[in-house]
Order: sequence, then C-alpha cells, then structure tokens
Amino acid sequence: MQNLASSPLLDAEALISTFGLLGIMATVFAESGLIVCFFLPGDSLLFTAGLLVANDQFLHQPLWVVMLAIAAAAVLGDQFGYAFGRKVGGALFKRPNSRFFKQENAERAQEFMLKHGPKALVMARFIPVFRTFIPITAGVGRMTYRTFFLFNVLGAVLWSVSLTLVGYYLGQIAFVRDNIEGIVIGIVLVSGIPIIIEGIKMRRRARSAAAADQAPSDAPATTPETELPRT
Repeated sequence: MQNLASSPLLDAEALISTFGLLGIMATVFAESGLIVCFFLPGDSLLFTAGLLVANDQFLHQPLWVVMLAIAAAAVLGDQFGYAFGRKVGGALFKRPNSRFFKQENAERAQEFMLKHGPKALVMARFIPVFRTFIPITAGVGRMTYRTFFLFNVLGAVLWSVSLTLVGYYLGQIAFVRDNIEGIVIGIVLVSGIPIIIEGIKMRRRARSAAAADQAPSDAPATTPETELPRT
C-alpha cells in the first residue's frame, strides 16, 4: 500500500494521498458541475476512498464522515451545473468543439435526459461524462427546481454511499489488499463501459440518419394541406 500512490495509473489514490478528504470533495464537485472536468476519476475515487478508510491509509476520518462529505460535494456540484445550464441556456448546444468540450457529449446527455426524465439525474451518477453533463442539461431544459433538487440529492447519496461502501468492505479482504492496483484499474475500466455502449448507439443512429438523408426520395412534395402541424 505504501508505494501505490507513485503509480501513474492510480490517480485517485495519488490525489487522496496528497490532498486527503478536501481533495476528494473538490474533485467530486468539479466532476459534477464543470463541463471541463468530465474526465476526473469519480467512480474509482470513491472506491479508493472506502478502501483507504478500511486500511487507515491517508484518510483517518470515520467512514460516515467521508460518505457525508462526498455526498455534500456531489449535491453542490450538481447545483452549480444546474445554475450554469439555466444561465447559458441553449447556447451550450451551439458551442464549438474544443480540447475540453465535445458537442457530442452535450447532445448525448440531452437525449439521455429526454429519454429518462428526472430519473436521469440518478442514473447518470453512475455513468462517466453523463455525471457531468446531465445536471447542466437539466438547467438548460429548465427542469423544475424542486424536482431537480430531490433527484439530485437521491442520486448523490446513492452514488457516494454505494461505491464508498463497496471499497470499504472489499478493502478488508486480504486478496483485495494484496491486489489493489489491479482492482482499481478494473474499476476504472468497468466504469467506462456504459459510456462506450452509449457511444456505439449514438454512432449507429448517426449512420442511420446519414443513410436516410442520402437515400433518393421519389415521394411527392408535401402540400400545405397535408403537412402536419408543428408542436
């Protein structure tokens, strides 16, 4: 355990060993509400935090204090993201791509929100990238604040408690302690599976839409009398 922080693959543990609980809270806050911080190691950070509490390494606070602090940072991060989304409005979806912003991420989050409604705030907590963009999308769509707040708190508590507890209880198993580097790397890889699946679905839809646009249309032009009303 003593030399794990030196591994470049274990950014979560290096962050905790350097900045402690405040570093965890700052990272969770940033990943929850700042669009340029979607790449931060949220899931592996929580798992590693629980692991280190179990082994009394770097984090010496009680488990409940760590979970409460993480949940509070997650709630506040989403609050910031929601407020940012309400301020920028639809301009977010017209913003050009840059090194830290991809229009595709915002569009996918919007589709996810439209599909799942307020439940997306809970589900997105467990999906990298969506965890950052969904609260902002809720603000852009001007979701009722009461609804947003309730689902925000629910998602933050479920996410912070479940992943931290998993790390805490697994951290008491000898096999896990002896193979912690591989375990954390595995958590990082697994946490990326949902976003990979969503990316594949997005590309398939894009290809289908492109094929439909390129297909010749022999149908007669729609007349004003038959055109459907816009809602």
